[in-house]
Amino acid sequence: MRDNLKGTVPLLALLTAFPAMSTDMMLPALPSLAETWNQPLSVINLTLICFFVTYGFFLLFYGPISDRFGRRRPLLFGLAVYIIASFLCALASSASMLIFSRMLQAAGAAASSSLSMAMTRDIFSGQERERVLAYTAVIMAIAPMLAPVIGGWILVDFSWPWIFVIQAFMGGIGMLGVFRFPETLSSVSNTPFSRVMHAYGRLMLNPLYLVMVLVMSISLFPLYSFIAGSSTIYVTEFGLTEQKYSYFFAFNALAIMVGSITCLRLRKVFSSGNLMTMGFTGIFLGGILLLATGQHGPWSFALPMFLITFSIGISRPPSNNFVLEQVDRDTGSASSLLIFTCFTLGAAGMWFISLEWADKIPVLGTIALGCGALVLATWFILQRKGIRETA
Repeated sequence: MRDNLKGTVPLLALLTAFPAMSTDMMLPALPSLAETWNQPLSVINLTLICFFVTYGFFLLFYGPISDRFGRRRPLLFGLAVYIIASFLCALASSASMLIFSRMLQAAGAAASSSLSMAMTRDIFSGQERERVLAYTAVIMAIAPMLAPVIGGWILVDFSWPWIFVIQAFMGGIGMLGVFRFPETLSSVSNTPFSRVMHAYGRLMLNPLYLVMVLVMSISLFPLYSFIAGSSTIYVTEFGLTEQKYSYFFAFNALAIMVGSITCLRLRKVFSSGNLMTMGFTGIFLGGILLLATGQHGPWSFALPMFLITFSIGISRPPSNNFVLEQVDRDTGSASSLLIFTCFTLGAAGMWFISLEWADKIPVLGTIALGCGALVLATWFILQRKGIRETA
């Protein structure tokens, strides 16, 4: 498998990109769905929030189950559920039906990103794993760049249900790839199924792992808040069309790719710890700029947000690797708990920005400023305590 990176990395990236594709593709349709079904945007945003909450909940099951039975079978099951749920979303005739179908879609999608990270841990180690995580992040960044643009194009010539038909097709491609991919777990756990979830108890006794999970999750909080609030900011506050909004969203998603590429280049010069310091500092500075200039127009908002997302792109690959370096067993469970925490806090950020704020931009700036300061301070403390780092 190591000799077949051309096939391995794209598949891992596709599986990791399922949440972004499932979420961002429908963002341009949110304002029109609220108008069509005569519902407030806060209700329509439940299609995002409930997706993330359900997604995070099911992550907790796929990880330990994959440690017990292997990665391949749970992954194929999850992809099958995802495909069926995508068609149900396309058939939804009300907000409540779409919310329920999105929750089912999330239950299937949870298998993909959780187990793709566990598969990365199975195949690669140390700096090689960090390099693969960075390459995966670069490829994965294409998803949030293209997804809203594709959604905007669909809305111009077709209707919103076709968004979910395309997602079902994407699930089918993922399933074909997994069918052709071998099992990556060399030896499954012999723990009885009734005690599979006990792995989380062991992880709760690992303080460095838990702190790093929180650092990683809090650093992503501003990005998820932006995802939920971006359509309101660009379409309602700045008066852009849905298609123009999708381009601005793609511009912000480009920042993840640029940040990940920068991470790959800079890691030849700087240590992983220094890259994380740079990234967390950038989130903090981006929050300051958002508060100072974000309300002056689309570009005055987009550029500070680009800095925040770019900084997340720099810090995310080494942060993911640092988290996984803190565990020697229960890798699937550790991966699931990490992504569960990220998405649970992300859902909280989506809920918070969806409240009836008079102006969401200063709220988003305050979130970025506060989260950046918190993770940066925590990271400095961890470095002084000598957190384990790869050579």
